Amino acid sequence: MGKSKSIVIIAVIYLLATVAGGIAFVNLEAAVGELWAVFAADVVATVIVWGFGLLYRNVSVYDPYWSVAPPVIFTAWVSHKGMFTLPVLLLLIAVWYWGIRLTCNWAYTFHGMTHEDWRYTTYRRTQPPVLFALTNFFGLNMMPTVLVFMAMLPGFELFGSDVTVNIVMWAGFVICLAAATIQLVADTQIHRFREEHPGLYCNVGLWRKGRHPNYFGEILMWWGVWVMYASQGVVDWRLAGPVAITALFLLVSIPLMERRQRQSKPGYEEYRKRTRMLI
Repeated sequence: MGKSKSIVIIAVIYLLATVAGGIAFVNLEAAVGELWAVFAADVVATVIVWGFGLLYRNVSVYDPYWSVAPPVIFTAWVSHKGMFTLPVLLLLIAVWYWGIRLTCNWAYTFHGMTHEDWRYTTYRRTQPPVLFALTNFFGLNMMPTVLVFMAMLPGFELFGSDVTVNIVMWAGFVICLAAATIQLVADTQIHRFREEHPGLYCNVGLWRKGRHPNYFGEILMWWGVWVMYASQGVVDWRLAGPVAITALFLLVSIPLMERRQRQSKPGYEEYRKRTRMLI
């Protein structure tokens, strides 16, 4: 199956997931409240994507969900709340810029439905079928959905008539734009480097300053959303969202990537010793 046909299939799957999520929201809002209904819709959409991942035996069907869901959900929330204030506009600009850029990067690296991310194939190869089924559903599909939704929670609080724009909110907005731009530059640099130097680790541009500038940008993005919320003088349990995203990269994503790099890239261990992890 070619790349173009595969992307069309992915788009249809995500359209079905969006419709299913919308139906779940409409039917659950009165019973559980609007925010819980949004979370339920997010979960239902994830289950749809997970199901098609099983159908195609490819966990990577879920990969673009990370960057597609937040812009869609926040935009739907604008329609639901009937509110389009300056804080909401800033949030939408930041999230759509980040989401479009990250989704385009996924599309650039996506090889088709027959290609699965190396991390998933490792789990599939090394774990018993029952354990992999659990890892697939809870660890590779549902956990990222839950963590990203947690990181989105501060953004939902910007939908309020009493939310004001101040210098701290502008700072959070700039952090979000800077985060997505850092990711854009880092991903562009590593794609170009890999084309010119296949099999080697990237140590040019931002990659000379940090071993994972793309991950740094992703972490920074959600801290930027939180700063926009904190601009209203509130620091509460919603801090758990960006903290959880940070922990995911520090404790899971980066160790997995670095283990692979040390095994496959000559000289990476020396690079690792002389170069900071993120900044």
